[in-house]
Amino acid sequence: MTPETPMAVNLDALRSAADAACRLMKVLSNPDRLLLLCRLADGEKRVGELEALASIAQPTLSQQLGVLREEGLVTTRREGKCIYYQIASPEGLALMDTLFEQFCPTKEPPQC
Repeated sequence: MTPETPMAVNLDALRSAADAACRLMKVLSNPDRLLLLCRLADGEKRVGELEALASIAQPTLSQQLGVLREEGLVTTRREGKCIYYQIASPEGLALMDTLFEQFCPTKEPPQC
């Protein structure tokens, strides 16, 4: 956009989008929740798998998964006694992809 081009965005829509982005970033600002979403970005996981992969104690795990559910970032499905979690938010997944790209490089640093 150039300085001569008027902004064609509805201010109410922009404010609503900013509020939604702030809610999402607030949820991601907790290291345990961020780690859980990072693990779920690879695909659906059982609660026990998440506990082992994230090294989060069961009470904390349940609390943080509850927050992620309430915020609509994850959904669950039950299969027998197992509960599976998966990311439900396209925006959340896109943000996790960006965070992974920026903070979790897969290449080894050059050796000196």
